Amino acid sequence: SSNLGMVELTIALHKVFDTPEDHIIFDVSHQTYAHKLLTGRSLENLRKFGGTSGFSKLSESIHDSYEAGHSSTSIAAALGFAKVRDLDKKKNEVIAIIGDGSLTGGLALEALNNIDNLDTKVIIVLNDNTMSISENVGGMSKFLKNVRLNTSYKACKSGYKVVLNKSKTGK
Repeated sequence: SSNLGMVELTIALHKVFDTPEDHIIFDVSHQTYAHKLLTGRSLENLRKFGGTSGFSKLSESIHDSYEAGHSSTSIAAALGFAKVRDLDKKKNEVIAIIGDGSLTGGLALEALNNIDNLDTKVIIVLNDNTMSISENVGGMSKFLKNVRLNTSYKACKSGYKVVLNKSKTGK
């Protein structure tokens, strides 16, 4: 399940960023289960009447910045949050989490094009786990696959693991 691949990422996000001041915007809300646990919610009654929602829910927690049910929306939403932050002259961070399958959606691609033009800072985390509802196809999928298979990338990733394993935080 896609949310299982998000556990380590979500823990790291909550270690580095400070919700609700910083806005973590998940692309597909079923990736938020670890986030829900880290922000004090139970999964015991997940998706049951009166229980914890299966999606990000503004009324459920101040730590949920955005409600989404479908893919490819996080970057566009984050762009909107970032522009509001800039207009209010605030310094908080806005983080969009998107999977490789969602990255191929038109709304995500349009938002990527607009970030540069709007001159604002958005942190984008790509969860490139090669998983989606069906096989990923197209140019973006081919590009990401080539990056993953590149020997320089593999060497860098391997070296990074060695360095992390030597540090207290990495262990």
